[in-house]
Amino acid sequence: MMAVSSACRDANKMAVDAGKYVRYTPEQVEALERLYHDCPKPSSLRRQQLIRECPILSNIEPKQIKVWFQNRRCREKQRKESSRLQGVNRKLTAMNKLLMEENDRLQKQVGQLVYENSYFRQHTQNAATLATTDTSCESVVTSGQQQTTSQRPPKDASPAGLVSIAEETLTEFLSKATGTAIEWIQMPGMKPGPDSIGIIAISHGCTGVAARACGLVSLEPTRVADILKDRLSWYRDCRAVDVMNVMSTGNGGTIELLYMQLYALTTLAPARDFWLMRYTSLLEDGSVVICERSLNNTQNGPSMPSVQHFVRAEIMPSGYLIRPCEGGGSIIHIVDHMDLEPWRVPEVLRPLYESSTMLSQRTTMAALRQLRQISQEICQPNVTGFGRRPAALRALSQRLSKGFNEAVNGFMDEGWSMMESDGIDDVTLLVNSSPSKMMGENQFYSNGFPAAGTAVLCARASMLLQNVPPAVLLRFLREHRSEWADSGIDAYSAAAVKAAPCTIPVARTGCVGGQVILPLAHTIENEEFMEVVRLENLGHYREDMFMPGDIFMLQLCSGVDENAVGACAELIFAPIDASFSDDAPLLPSGFRIIPIDSSKDVSSPKCTLDLTSALEVGHAGNKALADNNGSRSGKSVMTIAFQFAFEVHLQESVASMARQYVRSIISSVQRVASALSPSRFGSLNGSPLSPGTPEAQTLARWISQSYRCYLGVELLKPSNEGGESTLKTLWNHSDAILCCSLKALPVFTFANQAGLDMLETTFVALQDITLEKIFDEQGRKTLFNELPQIMQQGFICLQGGICMSSMGRPISYERAVAWKVFNDAEDAQCMCFMFINWSFV
Repeated sequence: MMAVSSACRDANKMAVDAGKYVRYTPEQVEALERLYHDCPKPSSLRRQQLIRECPILSNIEPKQIKVWFQNRRCREKQRKESSRLQGVNRKLTAMNKLLMEENDRLQKQVGQLVYENSYFRQHTQNAATLATTDTSCESVVTSGQQQTTSQRPPKDASPAGLVSIAEETLTEFLSKATGTAIEWIQMPGMKPGPDSIGIIAISHGCTGVAARACGLVSLEPTRVADILKDRLSWYRDCRAVDVMNVMSTGNGGTIELLYMQLYALTTLAPARDFWLMRYTSLLEDGSVVICERSLNNTQNGPSMPSVQHFVRAEIMPSGYLIRPCEGGGSIIHIVDHMDLEPWRVPEVLRPLYESSTMLSQRTTMAALRQLRQISQEICQPNVTGFGRRPAALRALSQRLSKGFNEAVNGFMDEGWSMMESDGIDDVTLLVNSSPSKMMGENQFYSNGFPAAGTAVLCARASMLLQNVPPAVLLRFLREHRSEWADSGIDAYSAAAVKAAPCTIPVARTGCVGGQVILPLAHTIENEEFMEVVRLENLGHYREDMFMPGDIFMLQLCSGVDENAVGACAELIFAPIDASFSDDAPLLPSGFRIIPIDSSKDVSSPKCTLDLTSALEVGHAGNKALADNNGSRSGKSVMTIAFQFAFEVHLQESVASMARQYVRSIISSVQRVASALSPSRFGSLNGSPLSPGTPEAQTLARWISQSYRCYLGVELLKPSNEGGESTLKTLWNHSDAILCCSLKALPVFTFANQAGLDMLETTFVALQDITLEKIFDEQGRKTLFNELPQIMQQGFICLQGGICMSSMGRPISYERAVAWKVFNDAEDAQCMCFMFINWSFV
């Protein structure tokens, strides 16, 4: 506010300096406002053009119009800042009210515990006294134990019985939302504040799993209720919600009988379904209550038989309390309490189904994020990326998520059938040729060629990962697609959509490893973002033809925050037509990484993708990385699902290709996970060295010593700080320094930052690049002619020339030096190259 006011004072001073005060007429203000909305900061030429086009402004000097626009921008900033501060103030007031209510609840709980403690102490003393004079109490205690362990009788599900169940559910839900029915603890990593999503808590020591959230949104209670009841619009794990029956109650409430299905998150566990009652009513203070519970143990009423491939789970009294807030908006209390039948899944996955944190991340907080997202869109109804409104982008993200969940689950009622295995059960293949699956697929290219697919094949697999934070691994997969993806497969997948002239902007907002990432939208707190990925210099595949052109992927990414405890990390993508129409056919594929040891914290946010930033602090940085990750035995399950459209007569060949492709991805992921794991750094003679390790520090010392021995000059500036400083200096050297093995086909094993930049690669992929690959034919001929001299003399100086990066880009260098690196025993360890003054051509 001080900066804005200062700018306004400067603008007013300019107006005074102009020598005259101008009072604008309403017509003049209207003309200036029109231009302001089109262009808030017009250039001098645009202001002069405005004067020429609007005769009513002819008596105003251009400098005074400039001052008017400055003042107008200042007023706009002041208005926005004032509105923001008012919103923060309202939020703080509401949160203060919630905290006061929570404090009152805790005080009542403390008083109740003190009373119960006193009562039980007195009861224990009385029981001890009676035990010495009368032994009949033993039979009473035994009888009570037998009664408590007996099975609960079924509830009456007749119309009158449902009303009674509804009122009971309402009471139990309110006791969880605002009372002491469940012991709540603050969710790890979630601190309440004006910028937080809300107050998030998870259960401690109750039956099943439970989570609670409380937040403020600028939506009216009835609107909030409508959004929350429409589960399919915000709950990504929800497959279907069918309203089987509706009845009214005498107090104006509504009872609905629902059948709900949830997707399974992985191929290793079955999906869940629920037979439940939903009760909506209005409290005396104007609050709206929506509460639910399962009807698993009922009689004399409607029921839902078990469904094949689903496990019937239970929703205990849960729901939403929506209270009107002073000044507009609503305060929302959300409670989710479920028993997901963890004993029905493999033992390794049971922590996932016993995790209240996971329930909070995927269900409770998802509802709150949806409400806040819609509230923000109403306040700022602007068109976002590629001319799409937020609602349209939400619909696209929903389609991506739903399509991926369908591929992971492969339900028979959606047309999926399993193909016969090839004898190895690591990858499962399913085929779907139903018309509903192919609906929306384009049948012809614009030039008349037939489309690639009349059916869809899905290759899916799951694998267990150890000691790799899901967020770190997912960010690597997103930013280094070339490490695991096959460009030919991408081109084949792109052939399933119509090839049209490119209409997507080509502004390069971020280029990573041959891919250009064009951001579309972010959700609240950047929990999820959608983007268009342009894969450059690829093409569209059709049979024996390869049509040049870029490939576009619509991509949904979530769970990249390493501080989000228990959050799944997902990378879902689908090839799209360059026209990017709203009804474009989508065949989503991707990865889902689920932490199954969510009681432990996720890694430090300082952990990096390619492990290179450990050099910023040397060995200490690597030690911190190991402390954050390596000391934990955190487990996670990665589920992979890839979909391919194909012509029916090509089913066998496409199936073989899909199996091989997914297996290669699994191999790549395992290699990447091994490299990212701090407990599995490679050795000098194995994988490429990771910076920050003792081996890398030793190699840096050997490189420097060998260079000084053969060439008689220092490669690096001398330092008294030891190996860590030597490695750091080598890493930050301006010239590209690369080491390769002494083998018949030398491969690179180490590179500094300039070397990685020159090769356009990462440490994980460094071992896949051979020495001869970076030189052209003439360069290879020269190099192999000089190799004997390097081994005999120890070094050689090469004239300037051209080499190639891993992405095929030509690189020019002024000169190069190659020398033999020997260890402390004076044995040849590797060969080192330094490319001086290199640049991309």
